[in-house]
Amino acid sequence: MFEKISVNSLKYKTSELPNIPTNECVLPALTAGIQNQGLNNYVPRDNATILKNVISISANGANTGATFYQSKEFTVLQDAYAIKWIYTDEKLSDNSYIFLTSSIHKTIYGNYEWTNKAGWERIKNDKIKLPTKNGKIDFDFMESFIAELEAERVAELSAYLKVSGYDNYELSADEVDALRKFETLEWNSFNLKDLFGQSTRGKRLKSADRISGDLPFVTAGEADEGISAYISNDVEVFEKNTTTIDMFGSAKYRNYKYGADDHIAVVHTEKLPKYASIFVTTAIHKSSHNGQFNYGKNFYPKDADELFIQLPVKNGTPDFETMELLISSVHKLVIKDVVLYSDKKIAATKKIVSDN
Repeated sequence: MFEKISVNSLKYKTSELPNIPTNECVLPALTAGIQNQGLNNYVPRDNATILKNVISISANGANTGATFYQSKEFTVLQDAYAIKWIYTDEKLSDNSYIFLTSSIHKTIYGNYEWTNKAGWERIKNDKIKLPTKNGKIDFDFMESFIAELEAERVAELSAYLKVSGYDNYELSADEVDALRKFETLEWNSFNLKDLFGQSTRGKRLKSADRISGDLPFVTAGEADEGISAYISNDVEVFEKNTTTIDMFGSAKYRNYKYGADDHIAVVHTEKLPKYASIFVTTAIHKSSHNGQFNYGKNFYPKDADELFIQLPVKNGTPDFETMELLISSVHKLVIKDVVLYSDKKIAATKKIVSDN
């Protein structure tokens, strides 16, 4: 049903590539990551094989076998590959591709690992389950099934936004002013330990020793925000409104109580207002997650204590009020897009489900 796509080899190092588009680097590039569907860097379009409406598969690392449908232009950088539908007489819709992608993911993800990577030569003979009608693949069912699932999820999202008050996306005068002044803010460098005290390290808890429960247990990794299990073990419980930094330097905001293993450093931002804490988390991530930490050189609490971050200032001290306003503004702008998207998708998917 599929074949691997041959692409031009690009000799870029991910550590040297931007993770947001620039004037020169505008094309999303696929690696073995799981965040952003594996598209975590940008490269120039020159000499790149530009792909679209194909399925990508991670071939390396902890996420080997992670499968995504790529509906927009991208190219392959390293440790991953793309496959395409071989039957040129049948043009697949986005929903059919999504169904096929889920079937492939269900078959291969978790069945391959570091020592048995999900390369094309290994997985190409694996079998996937698909709905059929009269002995043929039932694409009409795939289309309506995915559309109906989407309609359900979007309806749930819309209801959640209204109940939570998130459908209010109008910016206040202070928020508008904060956004307007962003380019003229004064910034200074601050040491994390000076701001929030000494960082704390989690404690190792082997998978086999974890007892099922309700407490999120944070380990290194991007999938599910690094939450690898929910436990009831007697472990140190860290406060919500804090920031974790994993062994690779990846920082994440935690608005819930949690446990953590020894690959996690906890920065104690709990006394900050929520949005200011989120701002600080972003500043930490920008400073710590630049490729300087990896399997050979892990990030530890002592690295957090020595880390410097850039923050806006007022009278020489961190301007947490402005940080709050900025994050609140961004939050509302994103929610606005989500609300408008949900309204549009509900109308569109109702029509598709009705037609099918």
